[in-house]
Amino acid sequence: MNYYEKLDLENIPKHVGIIMDGNGRWAKNRNMPRTFGHKEGTKRVIEIVEAAYKINIKSLTLYAFSTENWKRPSDEISKLMDLLAFYIKSQLEKIKKNNVKIKVLGDYTVFPEQIVKLIDGALQETKSNDKMILNIGLNYGGQSEIVRASKNIYKDIISGKINIDDINTESFKDYLYTSGQDDLDLLIRPSGELRVSNFLLYQLAYSEFYFSNILWPDFHENEFYKAIYDFQQRNRRYGGL
Repeated sequence: MNYYEKLDLENIPKHVGIIMDGNGRWAKNRNMPRTFGHKEGTKRVIEIVEAAYKINIKSLTLYAFSTENWKRPSDEISKLMDLLAFYIKSQLEKIKKNNVKIKVLGDYTVFPEQIVKLIDGALQETKSNDKMILNIGLNYGGQSEIVRASKNIYKDIISGKINIDDINTESFKDYLYTSGQDDLDLLIRPSGELRVSNFLLYQLAYSEFYFSNILWPDFHENEFYKAIYDFQQRNRRYGGL
């Protein structure tokens, strides 16, 4: 079934987040090293970013490297860094041409110097673009983001920049990495895992969840549109009737 043809293009979620999971298992199923799965997963990133752009999603957030991923073997982390560099180098011109703005969620400054320079360049070169925002979670964790926001709020209070009474659930969002963007409408997680894994904990308060047993390297464009179609069948009440 072609799910793109079934979509209501007037009811597209503004902000979609994806936990890109299952690369390692996909590779293991083929008796290949985990890094082979990550390489194939990078191809899906390119495909899904283009699919989101095609239906005018305003913000797409991809969970690429979490604060917990440092626990992985050093050679796997090194390969992930290489793939990140490949993605930026190979896709930046297309991203710029399509008026897509890249934002990073997380503290990427702890990455190798050459990676940091590549990211800095991509952020600078796309900062004025406004067709779609591509958020990439790098060394990101939802709990760390909330702690960071709280510390920055405290700094602004003691400096007199804001008053404590100015802080509410809406103003708190100004201190998140996703400041200025809509809350997460739809969270997609391939691979069969049923958890949020410390992803966008504040932003997903009223998100719809879509879980799939398909591993990320097999999560092609039509599967993405299937998730959007499923979202469109739901009645979002936000705590009301």
